[in-house]
Amino acid sequence: MKIGMIGLGRMGGNMVKRLTENGHSLVAYDRSPQAVHEIESTGAVGAASIPELVNKLEGRRVVWMMVPSGDPTEQTLETLLSLLSAGDIIIDGGNSNFHDSMRRAKLAKNQQIEFIDAGTSGGVWGLANGYCLMVGGSDEAVQYCESIFKTLAPADGYLHTGAVGSGHFVKMVHNGIEYGLLQAYAEGFEILKESQFPLDLPAITALWNHGSVVRSWLLELLEDAYAKNPGLKDIRGYIEDSGEGRWTIQEAINENVPAPVITASLFARFASRQEESYGAKVIAALRNEFGGHGVKTE
Repeated sequence: MKIGMIGLGRMGGNMVKRLTENGHSLVAYDRSPQAVHEIESTGAVGAASIPELVNKLEGRRVVWMMVPSGDPTEQTLETLLSLLSAGDIIIDGGNSNFHDSMRRAKLAKNQQIEFIDAGTSGGVWGLANGYCLMVGGSDEAVQYCESIFKTLAPADGYLHTGAVGSGHFVKMVHNGIEYGLLQAYAEGFEILKESQFPLDLPAITALWNHGSVVRSWLLELLEDAYAKNPGLKDIRGYIEDSGEGRWTIQEAINENVPAPVITASLFARFASRQEESYGAKVIAALRNEFGGHGVKTE
């Protein structure tokens, strides 16, 4: 199948490579001319603009957006809707909010253009191992694009989750769970590090990856990280969030579902960004006032 790919970052570029290596024809565009030039070495056809990309596709056109969520996705969609025709298909493989995906699908439907939301997990390892794909869209559109999804995914790594919006909804919850898992590992290894025993954390990580109930791909990645940098030196404990954790918690509130672990893990990320916690200063001052507890000064 011939596919247009917009966005050649760490995931988009690797997705182009995986698709071309498995017989698909790709037309690729990125705001960076260098990224376009580099991807042409894989056999993809480069495009200098979105209109050029669309013009290089023929028949029923399929365009995959792999750009950051929010305004970049919105602007890319608006451009595509001005260029595509009835029956064409737009796939959003980024981490968009599922509410936005449902709204965007309605905009596309007004022009008889199909919209698919493909929640995509796999990170930089997707090229070799495949991407886990959670796909929302009409039965007809998803079936038409199924060869793309099956090429990108490993065996049993692709699922048509339901109507438009469901793909990004499932991916949102997936990322919320990821927040909790990462925080649990972080807290456990900090307890190990601060214990009275001179523990070999890299060795423990490797140990737990053999038969332990807490073994996982994330723990394998931590083992790799320790192998490269045993003390995790020069890595700041500053953790960003890309939005999915917040959205998951908001949906939990909307559905009256308790989600204390995911919520706490998001707040832990907020705390990681503080050079000095003002809230902690308030607590220290109050403890000094009511109990005469000592206060450390700057």
